Amino acid sequence: MIFICVKWKVKPEYAEQWIELTRDFTEATRAEPGNIFFQWSRSVDDANEYVLIEAFANDAAEAHVGGAHFKRAQADLPQYLQATPKIRNVVMEGDHWDELGEFKVE
Repeated sequence: MIFICVKWKVKPEYAEQWIELTRDFTEATRAEPGNIFFQWSRSVDDANEYVLIEAFANDAAEAHVGGAHFKRAQADLPQYLQATPKIRNVVMEGDHWDELGEFKVE
């Protein structure tokens, strides 16, 4: 799978609305064939930063960035941001979350 993590620095005046502002993009992405997960979290250190983790089957990421909802998000979302989002992505084996053995719950 292709695992992607993106940090989004949202303008303070839009931080409380960010999840709603991205709702159509989020729902459309989650409905894509090949999407494994697409999840937002808010930083506990910076209330204006959201972290998006997403994963796609290896052949699905290109369709994602070529989709109409992605192009709408490209046109619409930058107005709400302080800076260009930061991204990391990696191709990895599997399509699931592994257990953190060092913190095993018995």
